Amino acid sequence: MATAARDAPSFAGSEEADEAVRGTCEDASICKRFAVSIGYWKDPYIQYFVRPAKERKAPEINRGYYARVHGVSQLLMAFLKKTECNCQIINLGAGMDTMFWRLKDENLLPKKYFEVDFPMIVARKIHNIKSKPPLSKPIMESHSGESFLIDAHSLDSSRYAILAADLRASSELDEKLKKFNMDTQLPTLLIAECVLVYMTPQQSASLLKWAANTFQAAMFINYEQVNMADRFGQIMIENLQRRQCSLAGVEACKSLDSQRERLLLNGWETARAIDMMEVYRYLPQADVKRIEGLEFLDEKELLEQLMQHYCICWAVKDRCNLGLSNITF
Repeated sequence: MATAARDAPSFAGSEEADEAVRGTCEDASICKRFAVSIGYWKDPYIQYFVRPAKERKAPEINRGYYARVHGVSQLLMAFLKKTECNCQIINLGAGMDTMFWRLKDENLLPKKYFEVDFPMIVARKIHNIKSKPPLSKPIMESHSGESFLIDAHSLDSSRYAILAADLRASSELDEKLKKFNMDTQLPTLLIAECVLVYMTPQQSASLLKWAANTFQAAMFINYEQVNMADRFGQIMIENLQRRQCSLAGVEACKSLDSQRERLLLNGWETARAIDMMEVYRYLPQADVKRIEGLEFLDEKELLEQLMQHYCICWAVKDRCNLGLSNITF
């Protein structure tokens, strides 16, 4: 499925279910690397985290990832602009994401960039960082002060931290992030891509409440499935179940309204949700035209169906009146 793979943990409880979700991290990373390799967007760092794809990916998958990466990035950049980079970013279930390195290249780093994931994924990412100078050098260049921590399951510098934590346990997550100098007074952007859907409704509600109540000003970006009650949605669920991936949180993915409602019920002041077809229309059309020329798309109807079954939701809590609720596409 086009963007069913994630960059992050799953949260269904059993070790088998967690392992199945960890596998989707690899799938998502390989798909991204393939799309980058044929020119959909530039990412000089993904090659250091993931092997090349063994076979060509379908054009609708590549366009799905293009919309996902650019949609999330557009909201993230708007948040950095509003806060003038005087903020922090917490990527929940970051997988092999490379945003920290790309932001550093553009001189757009927040005060601190945090990544959280399963211990196994974190250990692999840290191994890659330690063994590949193009990854470790930017972290060292942005570091100031004496305290620099690195071990098998965590790395903490002054501008970048990666740590292992279970997103199903909000108090443990809070404790670990504070140990790595998370600042609750700083405007904070939290990102979750195909993460909440693997958690039970109670677990994701707990995480969303924690995020809404912890920071003075915050924005939450959630990318995941939507319109899952129709036949196409059912086929997506069955495909994932065949890989032992249970969508424990699919209830909130019924519609754009149910996605918004979950955010509003868990402490966020404003919430919006749009499907990826709409996101695709909002992206800079000159670049959309460019990528549409990269390869022939035979299955336009399939692309539309896929895009209508994924969405980006974003919610805001702004006690500091920074104008975060004005952020949109």
